[in-house]
Order: sequence, then C-alpha cells, then structure tokens
Amino acid sequence: MSELVTERTTAPVYQGATGGLPPQTNLLSDRAVVTEAYTVIPRGVLRDIVTSVFPEWEGARAWVLNRPVASGATTFAQSIVEVAPGGGSKRPEPQAEVEGFVFVLAGELTIAVDGAEHVLAPGGFAYLPAGAAWTAANNGVEPTQFQWIRKRYEPLSGHTPRVVVGNEQDIEPTPMPDTNGAWRTTRMLDPEDLAFDMHVNVVTFDPGASIPFAETHVMEHGLYVLEGKAVYRLNDDWVEVEAGDYMSLRAFCPQACYAGGPSRFRYLLYKDVNRQIAL
Repeated sequence: MSELVTERTTAPVYQGATGGLPPQTNLLSDRAVVTEAYTVIPRGVLRDIVTSVFPEWEGARAWVLNRPVASGATTFAQSIVEVAPGGGSKRPEPQAEVEGFVFVLAGELTIAVDGAEHVLAPGGFAYLPAGAAWTAANNGVEPTQFQWIRKRYEPLSGHTPRVVVGNEQDIEPTPMPDTNGAWRTTRMLDPEDLAFDMHVNVVTFDPGASIPFAETHVMEHGLYVLEGKAVYRLNDDWVEVEAGDYMSLRAFCPQACYAGGPSRFRYLLYKDVNRQIAL
C-alpha cells in the first residue's frame, strides 16, 4: 500500500517537444505509424524542421499534431505551441466559430479573457468558448510550451459554454469503477454540462493498470502522453508509447492499453461528446 500512495503523490511531469535534429548516425527506422484507423506520432519526429509559424503570433512556432484529413480524425485540430519570452498573440484564434482548449506543458502562459488575466503554470488550462476575445503571452523568462486543441463548436439551444480556467493538479481525479483507483480521470470540463461539445481530461494509470477491453466508440481522440510509458492496442496492432508521443484515433477505432511501469502512465485526452449525429 505504501508504494501505491507514493506513486500517486509524485509531482506530475508534463513532457513537451524537444526539437533539434537527430545525429546523422541514427537509423531511419522509428515508431511513426499512419493508418486509416489511427496515427502515432512519436516524440522523436517532433523536430525543428517540421514546425509551422502561425499567423498573428510573434516569437512562436508550432508542431501540428492533428488536422481533419480523409480517413482520419475530423472533428479537431491539435498542436504543441512554443512561445519565446516576450512572444504571444493578440488575436490567436482566426475563426469566430471555433472553440479552444489550452494546456500548459512548460513555462508560464498568460491568458487574458473576459477582462481578466490568468497566469497558467504547467498543468494549467483554459477553455475558451467560440467567439471569445482572448490573448496569449509569455511574460516569463523561459520559453513556454502548451497544447492547443481547436474544434468548430456545435451550438445547442439553451446551453452556452463559459470560460473555464484552472490547473489539473487542483482537481480531484475520479477513480474508474472497479479499479481500486489504479485507473483515474481528471475531468477539466463538467461532463454533465451539455454546453460543452468536447471534453479534455488527464487520464492516469498506476503501473500494472489497464483498460481491460477494446473500447470501440463514436468519439474521436487526441491523446498526448504526458508521463510514463505503456502498450496500446489500436485496431489489431500493439503499439508502444512513451512520454511525448501522440496518438490520433478516428471514430470506432478499437483501443485498450496496459501500463507496464515502472512509473505511472498519464496522458491528455480530447474527445467529442454530447451532440446528436448529424445526418
């Protein structure tokens, strides 16, 4: 029991992108996989030469992890954005109909929205409704990195989403049923609030914990590994993943995982929810 308590009270880790280039002596083989059911982008391919510069941003670059493509996940875009000290944007979101979710991996990011400023440290997050006027700035002395998830909002009569700001470390994780707390979910948006058409969670597995069945569901996933390593079952393949890896899962891709240790396994999870299927 003492080992389990120690594991759950360890300070969280938020793996970011390292950039750079591998040495010329490296082999070309890697763990990157693209299929019609899922995509795996290992951390080793998030290099300087694959970054983009977004309009309306200064002192910033981005690794685009997901965009809607044929035979892939289509409901969202996801990027790692790195902002140098003094950088940022006064108009980060170019589309008024698009909502956003920001999750800080390293450094500090100042988000200004609804007349208030929020300084987000690692683990800090902000949900930014479609149409909200917000700005982002790195007012610190070190580079900051954050996950930026964007989705075209699907309005629902009688339900209006609000700005939500916090830190995942301040939220009590919810143990999954019949797991003795070895598998738990930190929900940063209220799962019962129909105003939200997406959820973003931090999912944690203790060593040896698993998803013991192949989840097969309509929700798409963007899954970024924050800490640890595991083996994921995707469609009919076993895929090893570690901190800094990213997975994009299309609707109905069978998925399960096993956290082999030696440390806990944690990831940031996006999914689309709470809307009827448009026909």
